[in-house]
Amino acid sequence: MQHEREHYVNGQWVEPLEPKLLDVVDPSTEEAFTKIAVGGARDVDRAVAAARAAFPSFARTSRKDRLDLLKAILSEYAKRREDIAATLSQEMGAPYKFALERQAATGTAHLMRMIEVLETYPFEWMEGKTLIAREPIGVVGLITPWNWPINQIVCKVAPGIASGCTMVLKPTEIAPLNAIIWTEVMHAAGVPAGVYNMVQGEGAVVGEAMSSHPDIDMMSFTGSTRAGILVARNAAATVKRVCQELGGKSANILLPDVDFQTAVTKGVLGMMGNSGQSCNAPTRMLVPADRQDEVKAIAKAAAARVVPGAVNDPATTIGPVVSEVQFNKIQRLIQSGIDEGAELVIGGPGRPENLNRGYFVRPTVFANVRNDMTIAREEIFGPVLSILPYKDEADAIRMANDTVYGLAAYVQSADQARARKVAAEMRAGNVFVNYPASDTAAPFGGYKQSGNGREYGKWAIDDFTEIKAVIGYDAA
Repeated sequence: MQHEREHYVNGQWVEPLEPKLLDVVDPSTEEAFTKIAVGGARDVDRAVAAARAAFPSFARTSRKDRLDLLKAILSEYAKRREDIAATLSQEMGAPYKFALERQAATGTAHLMRMIEVLETYPFEWMEGKTLIAREPIGVVGLITPWNWPINQIVCKVAPGIASGCTMVLKPTEIAPLNAIIWTEVMHAAGVPAGVYNMVQGEGAVVGEAMSSHPDIDMMSFTGSTRAGILVARNAAATVKRVCQELGGKSANILLPDVDFQTAVTKGVLGMMGNSGQSCNAPTRMLVPADRQDEVKAIAKAAAARVVPGAVNDPATTIGPVVSEVQFNKIQRLIQSGIDEGAELVIGGPGRPENLNRGYFVRPTVFANVRNDMTIAREEIFGPVLSILPYKDEADAIRMANDTVYGLAAYVQSADQARARKVAAEMRAGNVFVNYPASDTAAPFGGYKQSGNGREYGKWAIDDFTEIKAVIGYDAA
C-alpha cells in the first residue's frame, strides 16, 4: 500500500495541507504497524471545492453513464476483495475467513444491488399536470465507522454515485486502510475527477469541518449516538440534511413455542459474530421466566463454542475488539453486570485463557438481567449477551421497547402469524423474524436515538436526492 500518508482529491493522491500522522494499531498485537495522514480544515476545504466544482456536470450524467461507472467499480472491487479482507483482518481484528466472506463480501453485495436498483429507479414521473423529479442533493459528506468499515463505505458511496452526487469521504481513523484500497478501486474504475474525494482524519477535526461546511449539502454519518448528536449540531447552522445510523441495543424475543435449542444457539452465535461489534446485534435475549434455566444451559454451551484467537487461524471464530478504548469499555461494563447483581453464566472480565496480548474479550453471558441494569441499557459493542426473563408476551414487548434505541429487533416463534403480530409492536427500523438472511434491498436505519434516514437499495437513493415539483408542466 502506497497512499497511507496522502488524501485523494480531484482525481489524484495529494499531500496533506496540514501534515500530521496517526498510528494505526493492530488490535491482535496492540502494536502500531503503520501511520496515516490525518487532515485538517484546509484539507476538507480543498476536497469540498473539488466536489463542488464537479457537481454540475456529474449531476447531468445519464442513467447509463452512472450504471457503466458502477459496473466498472464492481469489476475493480472484485480484483481487490482479498486485499481488503487481509487489511481488515490486521486493522480491525476480523478473522480472515470472516473478513473475506462477510466483511468484504458486503461491498460486492451493495454494488450489485445498487446497479439493479438504478436500472429502474424512477427519477421522474407525472402527478396530474405536475412533473415530480428526484434530483441529486449536491455535495455529500460521508463519515464511516470501524466495525463494518467497507460495508458502510460502499453503502454510502454507491447510492451517491447512482444519484449523481459528488462526495467527500472521511473513513474511520481506527481502521482506515481498507478505505485507501477502496479509493484505489474508485481511481482504477475511472471515476471522474472531483466526484469522489477522501480525507483521512479524526472525527473531532475532519468530521467537524465537514459537518459544519457551508458547501456540503448533506451529511451521512454512521457511528455512535454521541458522535451523531455532534454531527447534527454542527450541521444545523447550514440547515443541511443529516442522515444517521447510530447505536442500538436490540432485543431478541424468544416466544414460548420456539425450538429453544436452535433459537438460543443462533442468537448467541449471531450476537457474538464480529466480536459483538455490530450496531444491530441481538444483545438482549428476552425469554420466558419459567424457561430461563433451560436457556442458560443452551447459551452457556453456545458461548463455549465461540473461539477467540489469531485472525489467521481457521479455528478462530472471533478476533479481538478493535482498540484499547473499546476493550476497556467492555471490561468496565462486564464488571458493572457483576456489581449490579446479574448472574454470570460464562465468561467475565479479562482476556480468554492462553491470550495474554491483544484486545481479546471472553465470550460472556449474563442471566437474570433486569432491564434497568447498565448492561441492559448501554451499547456494549463486545461479545456480551444479557438474558432477561419476561412474564408474558405483553411484558416481553414492553421490555423490548424500553430503550432509547430503535435500530433492530428480533422475534423467534414457531407461529409465523404470532411472530408478525409481535414484530408489528416493535419500535425499531428493522425486525428480523426467525433469523432470516440479510437483505440489501431492505431499508436499514433506526427509530429514536438510533438515527434517521435509511440506507441500502432504493431507500438510499431517496435520501441522496431532493424532490422537485414542476407545476403546470403538462399545461396546454
